[in-house]
Amino acid sequence: MNLDNLIGALAACLTTASFVPQAWLSFKTRDVSGVSLGMYAVFTAGVALWLAYGLRLGSWPMVIANAITLVLALMILGMKLVYGRAAQARRMPPE
Repeated sequence: MNLDNLIGALAACLTTASFVPQAWLSFKTRDVSGVSLGMYAVFTAGVALWLAYGLRLGSWPMVIANAITLVLALMILGMKLVYGRAAQARRMPPE
């Protein structure tokens, strides 16, 4: 493995691993009140594009990292949509 691929693989591992604590905490607590829906929607779209770019380049560190990050981001985004609406419904006063 050359130095460029080693740097890319290490960067991919670190940035992908950074999402695991957020995903785990969101799954465990079902609290997504601190997650911005807009930010995660844009971020998820960006990760999907990075994945497509990695596929076009044939860069497997980029493909693997972005595929994993995309799954985690989609799961957090999904939880924000599901749990965020449920929390909002509980806060709304009855009419």
